Order: sequence, then structure tokens, then C-alpha cells
Amino acid sequence: MTTSANGHSDAEVQAAVVDELTWTPDVEPADIGVSVHDGVVTLSGEVNPTERAAATRAALRVRGVSTVVDQLEIREPTEGAISDSEVATAVNNALLYTSDVPHTTVQAEVRNHVVTLRGTVNWNYERDAAYRAVERIAGVYFVDNRVALSPRPTARDTEEKIRRALIRNAMVDADSITVQVRGSEVTLTGTVQSWAEKRQAGFTAWASPTVSSVHNQISVRPF
Repeated sequence: MTTSANGHSDAEVQAAVVDELTWTPDVEPADIGVSVHDGVVTLSGEVNPTERAAATRAALRVRGVSTVVDQLEIREPTEGAISDSEVATAVNNALLYTSDVPHTTVQAEVRNHVVTLRGTVNWNYERDAAYRAVERIAGVYFVDNRVALSPRPTARDTEEKIRRALIRNAMVDADSITVQVRGSEVTLTGTVQSWAEKRQAGFTAWASPTVSSVHNQISVRPF
């Protein structure tokens, strides 16, 4: 049996992930298999697209989970299957009527129920908004977000401003995170308590107007 540095076994982490899946309303835990090795969680089984996204997010919320391997397969509908053309219409409408998405610069392609987003936006939150707008549409099995950011100016004080933003953030232990900036690219390293904290640190770095990419290399400490 594998045990973390703090004496918690993979079996305990597995039980915590199963409990979190059971606690998540839009997931049917009986359909999902959970295995754990050294903090890496593997999810398997057949689910619908909404469950797939919700299950992955639920597993990442559990303390001690460093990575989630998504081996979930999409369950094919037994009746009333939605065509790619119907999916495309719904996706285009969703992008058009989502206020955070600049619909004139974001385009979508649909093939075999996989949506590929392309184009250029000014902010990362707009790229994320495009993804969220289409990920839960009926008939969408997967979203490949290839939307790029427009070129960013560089600033000498970007690194210091990101550090200050991390210090202000109540969800992040700024002392455990190192920020390095090269041009308009940011690399985050260090060790934090949870995936949620790692994710929040990434959001904080992305808020800078001079950042074109964030390499979030922060590790999650086993609990």
C-alpha cells in the first residue's frame, strides 16, 4: 500500500475522492471508478459529458490530489441523438449571447461532437468564458480551446505586481509560491496545500495585462 509523506494511504485519498463524487449533485458516483497512486487519481467508466467535467473538478477539490487522469468515456445516447449541425447551432448561439466572449474574434468548429474554439482575444478570462459557454451544451463531448491571446506589451514591474496580488489573495499562501517573469511569460513554482490554491494562483497571474502565458508548475503537497 502506497503511503504519502504524512502517513496517509492511497486508500484514504481514494475514499475521500469517492466521498466528494457522492457529494457532487451532477455526478452519478456508481458510474465512476477511482484509483489512486501517489496522489495521482485516475477516473474511469462511462458518463455523460456534464458528469465528465463535474467529476474531474470534484476530484481536484480533494486535498492531497496532485493530478487527475481522465479516462472517462462518453456514454452514447440510446435515442434522440443530437447531430453535429445541431450542436454547431447551439454553440454559435452560446458564443453570441455570452457577454464575456468577443464573438467577432472567436470561432467554433464541430466534428464528431468535439468543439474546437479558435481566434484571438485580449484577456484570458474571455478565453475561459468561451470554453464555459459551450462545455455543457447537450451533444458536446469535448472542447478543444485553441483561442490565443493577442500580443502583450512587457513591463519591468510585472513580477512584483503579481507577487503583491498573491499576497492580497486570501485563498493563496504567497510565501510558498515563487514568481518568475521572462518577457510576457510567467512561471509559477512552489508547493501549496490544494489544487484549488494552485488554480487560484494561476488566475491571479493571468490577471496581469502584460501576461501572454502562465506556466503553472506549482506542486500540490500530499495531505
